Amino acid sequence: MSFFLWLSQGFSKKMKLFIQGRQQTFAVLKEKITPTDETVWFHCASLGEFEQGLPIMEAIKKHYPTYKIIVSFFSPSGYEIKKNTPIADAVVYLPMDTRASARKFVALAHPTMAFFVKYEFWPNYLFQLKEHKVHTLLISGVFRENQVFFKSYGNFMRKALRCFDHIFVQNKNSEVLLKDIGITNVTVSGDTRFDRVSHQIEQDNTLKFMDEFKGDSLCVVCGSTWPEDETVLLPFINTSATIKFVIAPHKMDIGKIDAFQKKIKLPTLKYTQLKDTGATLASTSVLLVDTIGLLTKIYSYADIAYVGGAMGNEGLHNILEPATFGVPVVIGKNFDDFPEAERLQSLAGLFSIKNAEECTQILTKLAKNAAFRDKAGMIAGHFVNSNTGATHMVLNYFKDNQN
Repeated sequence: MSFFLWLSQGFSKKMKLFIQGRQQTFAVLKEKITPTDETVWFHCASLGEFEQGLPIMEAIKKHYPTYKIIVSFFSPSGYEIKKNTPIADAVVYLPMDTRASARKFVALAHPTMAFFVKYEFWPNYLFQLKEHKVHTLLISGVFRENQVFFKSYGNFMRKALRCFDHIFVQNKNSEVLLKDIGITNVTVSGDTRFDRVSHQIEQDNTLKFMDEFKGDSLCVVCGSTWPEDETVLLPFINTSATIKFVIAPHKMDIGKIDAFQKKIKLPTLKYTQLKDTGATLASTSVLLVDTIGLLTKIYSYADIAYVGGAMGNEGLHNILEPATFGVPVVIGKNFDDFPEAERLQSLAGLFSIKNAEECTQILTKLAKNAAFRDKAGMIAGHFVNSNTGATHMVLNYFKDNQN
């Protein structure tokens, strides 16, 4: 297995990062973490899970400043973006789930408490943490009956699941499924991302270029888009000259951004061109954001938001970021694994589309019917506000279980 993973480096940039990054993990831990440090370990699959863990990290950093925080990632897409995050004292790739790697990692990290986020279940690491009597939590967990834990052949993974000292889940259904297999150390806490995004509205979200770009126009912000999303959005964009559009692709692939720009019939600029052109933002219809770190604040300018990832199979991106600003949300069709989207759709604050025709229909209705748009936005904002509190529950558990 290791040989084939090593060989795959030559065929994929992502696999190269995946393999080579893990070769540095133990050296980074030895450099950043001393044997006498008190540490807390967070493991996240990727960027989305990091955002779920972040409110807990921030709370621990605030209330327990002497603790060092270790963050591990499974995916390069999470690690490469957050490898220099100031919240953590050490950011590493999680080595493959072997007994030897787990034993060495836990020994070097020696955490007081370990947090696994949402879907992450690595048996050898969980067994090692249990053996070392490290309090281990799952936060923002989501369980479905088709997972291996609930199958007749899932005994090994059920054994791993029982290594968690406590499991904080997003919904009641997850609690019921776990109870059915004899796991009762469960709390329905909700999703920590609600706490994260709810604070964003209290920040200064002013962006001078967005003030100039939007003016008094209706603004549709399309965040974390993939090519499949851009394909269904394009017909509406090209026939909506009175609306302002912000397109913030998930990947900063200059070739694909340029190719999409050529298909847009309205006046278009890239963010990185703003200082190099004589054109004014006021006369620009479409702004392509070809840089990272601005999207959350840009959502505060949205009247309507389209959140990408669900038209294809990449995974829906964060709908709560625009929702917290009281903005109605439109997404693609593939969101079965995203309970927050299912719930917001049932409340009529979110709308799912299957193709370009449906996309144009719902965006047209939201754009032209202010009462409909305002009501959907109000529902979205209330949805976020009424689901906060998960961070407080987890932090209380942390306080009560210090060694």
